[in-house]
Order: sequence, then structure tokens, then C-alpha cells
Amino acid sequence: MLQLFVTSFITIRFLDVIDVLLVAILLYEVYKLIKGTAAINIFLGVIALYLLWKLVKYFEMELLSEILNRFVSVGVIVLIIVFQQEIRQFLLLVGRPAFVKRGFFRWKWALNQEILTEITPIVKACESMSKTNTGALIVIAKSNELKYYIETGESIDANISDRLLENIFFKNSPLHDGAVIIIGNKIKSAKCILPVSESQSLPSNLGLRHRAGLGISEQSDAISIVVSEQTGSISICKNGELKKDLRPLQLKEILEDEFKM
Repeated sequence: MLQLFVTSFITIRFLDVIDVLLVAILLYEVYKLIKGTAAINIFLGVIALYLLWKLVKYFEMELLSEILNRFVSVGVIVLIIVFQQEIRQFLLLVGRPAFVKRGFFRWKWALNQEILTEITPIVKACESMSKTNTGALIVIAKSNELKYYIETGESIDANISDRLLENIFFKNSPLHDGAVIIIGNKIKSAKCILPVSESQSLPSNLGLRHRAGLGISEQSDAISIVVSEQTGSISICKNGELKKDLRPLQLKEILEDEFKM
């Protein structure tokens, strides 16, 4: 009897380990998709609303409970609409053979393997393009890897170089339209399509390049740098806010503060 109990206990523990491992892998992949984006805040808001609904039900506040119940009852549909991009990316990820291979055999905890971004070549490129009125849009990723936006452009995957950045945004270059996305110390992609901000506070004289730079900063924690094609002025976007007419030294100080060496 004791032997049977021990065998059963060991079997349950082994299955629990497998269960926890699978859930951990799925949660980690979901986390990588939504970290550093507005989706995190929305998700926390949904949880807060659900907890409020439970609290209201507990205290039997019928009117407020009925109102919140209407929101919760359509919660799945709302989540599908709000998180449609993240859900699509997650399903594409799960459908790839590489996910299973990486997840079960060589899954790496990338959170502890951060690579710092080299600031100097980015600042030098922006300073040079500012002098020649060369329009540019550079996005530097932070906690979110911006995979969805990287896939809209042309893969580069090269080390950061001021000359390479200048060549990409040269007006006759086939890659000069769109944004360059930098992750860690790599230029991952060029000619990327970014979401356009709908902010009414943005000055009317600023074009789509500035609106795209502001848009990506609204939807993620990425930092975007915009060089104006008309005036050569350098701007930086962070957390949905735009700072204009920066000098190269100011740009360097801001980037060093964001990406401390």
C-alpha cells in the first residue's frame, strides 16, 4: 500500500512539473509579445475591472454589479478586438516548428541577456543627416522586441554603424522610406511600417514621419528619433511625447539616460 502511494505521488509530481513547464513557456512567449506595449496596461485594466466586479458582487451592490456584469459578459469579444494583433502574433508563433524546438530543447531566458545599444554612431548619423536635411526615422527598442513591425520591413541584421544608417536614409536608397528598427546593438530591419499617431496636439507642419515616430512611442516603450527632411531638425519621441529641435549633444544625453552603459 505504501509503495503504491509513493508511486502515485511521484507520478503526480512528474505530471505537475510538465504542466508547470508548459504553462511557463506559453506565458513567457505571451509576455514577450506584449511587454513594453500598451497591451500590458489594457490587460491590467481588464484584471482590475474583473476584480472590481467580484468585489461589488460580494457586497451585493446590485445596480453597479449589473452594469459591470454587462462588461464582463462581453469580455472575451472585447479582448479579441483589443488584442487582435497580439493574438495573431501568438498563433503564428505557436504554429512555427521553431517555437516547439526552442521551447522544449533550447529555451533561453533572454530577460537576463540584455545587450546595450551603442549610442555614439546613432547620434553621429543623426547629426550628419540633420546637416544635409536627410529625412530619417530610427526606432530603438527597449523591453518590447517590436517583432510585428520588424516583419513589415526588409531584414538587415547588421551592427550599428553611422555610415550604414546614412546610406539607408539616403534619398535615392530603396530603403529610405519607412523606419529603421534597432534592437540591442543590431539594426534589425529597414523600411518598416509604423502605426501613425492620431494625436490632435501634434503641430500641423509635422508630417507622417513625425506621426509615425510618435505612434510607435504611444504603443510601446520604444524610443524613436526623427530627422526632418524640410528643416533638418532632430526630434525624439518617448511615451507618446515629442521633443523637437534637439542638438546632437542633447540627443546623446537623452539616449544615454535611456540606455545607460
